[in-house]
Amino acid sequence: MGTFDLLLQGLLAAMEPMNLVYALIGVTLGTAVGVLPGIGPALTVALLLPVTYRLDPAGSLIMFAGIYYGGMYGGSTTSILLNTPGESASIVTALEGNRMARAGRGGPALATAAIGSFVAGLIATLLLAFIAPWVVRFALSFGPADYFALMVLAFITVSAAFGDSALRGLTALFIGLALGLIGIDLQTGQTRLAFGIPDLFDGIEVTTLAVALFAIGETLKIACAPTHLQEQVEAVKGSVWMTIEDWKRSWASWLRGTFIGFPIGAMPAGGADVASFLSYSAEKSFSKHPEEFGTGAIEGVAGPEAANNASAAGTLVPLLTLGLPTTATAAIMLAGFQQFGLQPGPLLFVNNASLVWALIASLLVANLMLLVLNLPLIGVWVRLLTIPKPWLYAGILSFATLGTIGANAAVMRIGGLAFSFELLLLLAFGVLGYLLRRFGYPIAPVVVGLILGPMAEQQLRRALAISQGDPAILFASPVAMVLYTVAAIALLLPLFLRLRGRGQLLGQLATDED
Repeated sequence: MGTFDLLLQGLLAAMEPMNLVYALIGVTLGTAVGVLPGIGPALTVALLLPVTYRLDPAGSLIMFAGIYYGGMYGGSTTSILLNTPGESASIVTALEGNRMARAGRGGPALATAAIGSFVAGLIATLLLAFIAPWVVRFALSFGPADYFALMVLAFITVSAAFGDSALRGLTALFIGLALGLIGIDLQTGQTRLAFGIPDLFDGIEVTTLAVALFAIGETLKIACAPTHLQEQVEAVKGSVWMTIEDWKRSWASWLRGTFIGFPIGAMPAGGADVASFLSYSAEKSFSKHPEEFGTGAIEGVAGPEAANNASAAGTLVPLLTLGLPTTATAAIMLAGFQQFGLQPGPLLFVNNASLVWALIASLLVANLMLLVLNLPLIGVWVRLLTIPKPWLYAGILSFATLGTIGANAAVMRIGGLAFSFELLLLLAFGVLGYLLRRFGYPIAPVVVGLILGPMAEQQLRRALAISQGDPAILFASPVAMVLYTVAAIALLLPLFLRLRGRGQLLGQLATDED
C-alpha cells in the first residue's frame, strides 16, 4: 500500500469524532501553555501522562502531538506582545516581533507567525509522511549490535544537546540509567536495587519520574526564585490582517524557514532553537530590507516561526522511526508510547500501522485547528498572561498529585501508618528535579536514560549472546560504526567549538591589552 493510501486511511481515522475532540483539546492546551512563560509542552505532556493512563492510545497520542504543535504556535504570542518567549524556540521571534508590536504592527506580526506556522506545519507533516517509510525500511535491517549503537547515539546526542555542558548532560543521563536498573532483571529473575521494597520490583514508573522532574521540579524552582517585575504587555493596535506588502515579504520566508527547520529538527543534535536561529540568519542575508532588522522586520518573524514549527514535525521522524528523542517533549512522548506498551521504532510501523498513520494525519487536522484558533482568539490568549503565578503553579502541583494517585492508587502500610509510595517517589524525584535545575543539569537525559537504558541493556545482551561473549560484534557492522562515529562527533564537536570560541576570546583580549 502506498504512502498516499496509508495517509488517507490515517486521515479517516483522525477525523473520527473522539479523535477530533482529542486533537482540539491538545492544540488548545498546547497554545495555552505556549503562551504562558515558563510552562512548555514537555511539562504539559508530562502532567497528562497519568491522566491518560486508561484512555485510548491513539487519542492520547494525538492529543500529545497537538500539544507539541500548539506549544510552538503559542510561544510566538508572548514573544511578540510581551518580549518574553513562552518557548525557548521563540526567542528569535521576540527580536523583531516585539519591535513590530511597539511600532503598532503587532497584528501583522501575529498574523505572519500564525500563517507561517500553518504553512510550515502542513509541508513538514507531508515530508514526515513520505520520509518516515524510507527510514523504516532501512532500520528494519538492524541487528542487536546496530540497535545498541543507535542507543549509544541517542544517549550521547541527548546528553550533548541539552544544557550547556556535555559533562553535566552525561551525569544526568547516568542518573537515569541507574534508575533504569531498579526492579527485576527479566533474564535472570533477580531483583536489583529494590532494597526489599515490593513497589520497586516492577521498576520506576516513567510517568512518575516525568511528572516529578518536569512539573514538581519546575514549580519548586519558580517558588524559590526571586519575584520578577511585572512586564508590560503590548496591546494589539489596528487590524491583525497583513497587507499585500507583508504577504510579498513573508511567503518566501515561510518556505525557507520550513526547509531549514525540518531537517534540523530531524537531526539528533538539532532542535527548534537551532533551526530558528539559522532561519533568522538566513532571512537577514536574503532580505531586500536588511536595514529593518533590529527595528521590526517582518521576515525576522515569518522565517523563524516557520522554522520552529517545521522542526516539530522533523523531530517526529527519528522518534517514530528509530525511537530516538531529540527534544525534551519528544522524550516525554516516548514515555507516553511506552505507557501504552508501544515502542517507537521500525516495528511500530509494522505492528501498529493504523495508529502511526492516524497520528501523522492528525497533525494535518491539528494544524488547521491551530490556524483557526490563534488569530480570532488572540484576546483570550493575552488574558492568560494575567493569571497570578502562585495560582498557576499551585494548580500544577495539585494536578500532578491527583494524576499520580489516579494512575497508581496502591497504599503501603508500615505499622499503623498508611501512605502512597508513589507519592513519596513523586516528591523525592521532584526535589531531584529542583536540584538538577538549581545546579544547571538538564532534565531530559534523566528520562531518556530511564526509558532507553533497559532497552540498550537488552540489545547488548542479545548481541553478546549471539557472539558467545565476544565484544568485537559490537563494532563488526558498518551501520554500527557509522552510528558510533556520529555519536563521537556529537560529543566532541561542541567541546571543540567551545574551546575555539574561548581561544578567540582570549586572543581578542590580548589584542585589546596591546
